[in-house]
Amino acid sequence: MFCPRCGSSQSEELRFCKSCGANLDGVRQVVATREAGGIDWSNTWVAEMFRSAEEKKRRKEEFDRQRGITPEVKRYIEIKAGVITASAGVAIGIFLFVFMQGLILSGKVTPETSEILSRLWVAGVIPLFVGIALMVNGAFVSKKMVEATQRTLELGPSPGRPDLSPKALPNADTSEFIPSSFSVTEETTKHLRSSGRKE
Repeated sequence: MFCPRCGSSQSEELRFCKSCGANLDGVRQVVATREAGGIDWSNTWVAEMFRSAEEKKRRKEEFDRQRGITPEVKRYIEIKAGVITASAGVAIGIFLFVFMQGLILSGKVTPETSEILSRLWVAGVIPLFVGIALMVNGAFVSKKMVEATQRTLELGPSPGRPDLSPKALPNADTSEFIPSSFSVTEETTKHLRSSGRKE
């Protein structure tokens, strides 16, 4: 085998080039993958563009399930977002009221302008109502979705319905040793011993 980086001839059992240290094992894997069929186009962004809305939704639900984001967690996130948005709306309203009153009391604005500035605090009402809507949706509407998901879990998976039960990770075994597969120094002492030199 020839090293793709420096072009030197290497034996087939070496994992790294003796001259430049290139990962020859990685090159062999890439060559084997190309010969086996090449790129899997179903896992590219191009394939993602052409997926149906139903397939995108199913894949998103599967991804969320793998991350542990259940409908109950989504519900709490929505309620939390509502509380934050409503609080920001109240804060904006208070800030605008105090700031505009300060401008009006300074006496440097015309009476027509002071009429507009005195009502500018109403802009804080918009995020307040958005936050209230999120909280109501999370408390009541999303609760129905959680109940529907729990009923689906109780019925169990069927051929037409995906398995939504949360998958648990295997227990961690700290005594397990996983050898690294691409180390530059891997098996170097073995090669030195097998060279036949006596020191």
